[in-house]
Amino acid sequence: MGLFNIFSKKEKKEILDAGLEKTKTTVFGKLARAIAGKSKVDDEVLDKLEEVLISSDVGVDTTLEIIERIEQRVARDKYINTAELNRILREEISSLLADHGASSNDGFDTEGHKPYVVMVVGVNGVGKTTTIGKLAYQFHQMGKKVYLGAADTFRAAAVEQLCIWGERVGVPVVKQQMGSDPASVAYDTLRSAVANDADIVLIDTAGRLHNKINLMNELTKIKKVMQKVVPDAPHEVLLVLDGSTGQNAFEQAKQFTKATEVTSLAITKLDGTAKGGVVIGISNQLKVPVKYIGLGEKMTDLQPFNSAEFIHSLFEDKQL
Repeated sequence: MGLFNIFSKKEKKEILDAGLEKTKTTVFGKLARAIAGKSKVDDEVLDKLEEVLISSDVGVDTTLEIIERIEQRVARDKYINTAELNRILREEISSLLADHGASSNDGFDTEGHKPYVVMVVGVNGVGKTTTIGKLAYQFHQMGKKVYLGAADTFRAAAVEQLCIWGERVGVPVVKQQMGSDPASVAYDTLRSAVANDADIVLIDTAGRLHNKINLMNELTKIKKVMQKVVPDAPHEVLLVLDGSTGQNAFEQAKQFTKATEVTSLAITKLDGTAKGGVVIGISNQLKVPVKYIGLGEKMTDLQPFNSAEFIHSLFEDKQL
């Protein structure tokens, strides 16, 4: 069952459009200035387009791939006017992401696992605990029995924040004293979840810097301990990234995916930034799927990432 069956297609689109408004406004403003006075797409327009995409945090490698595709399109079609650039960008970026395996998704596929265990990782301040709370809310709304594990035991505030989310959503939180062994918390959480026939388990982990080897050793230990209770756990290792940090989010993703077995990404805080283009670059460059994007503060403002819908919203109904 898809996570967003609890929301209508119209509601999902409205959330997406509103969440990407700052990025849309900024990108289109830059594009309009880049092609002012030009009637057709030529080398000068492509050079300016390249600058726009890079400055919008799409990333250098992905930008060069997009420009190459548009160059091929111009060579093939001979004459493309600048009024068509919006449509062409949408088509070529969507095609690029599809070619690189960034297809649509409906969030986590929890079928066949009970409980379905998600270990959530990421540095401090990216919205990790908030993302867990929103996921818990949405699964709870689907009628799923959800357990939360407060395995970020190095910050009292992290445990308190997760407990607040548990109370808001109406789901239990398993915790221990501050400074306890995070693997022990994860173990207790899974034992309680199994004993109480839970459907979903979300484990919060410490958000220290991604280049700290001790953190990565700790994540490995947590996984091994969880497998004593649920042999194939975790079913997902979700890395949460702050989209408003642009290319820093991309660098964090690269470091985390090198150091631990990240299986999916959530990119948060896109509503408060003009750096939404980073989602395109991360989707294209990494071999890890973006599963969720955060588009606001409300419980419902976390959406499964659909590349086609994302690109369509980003380039919809704008005149260059």
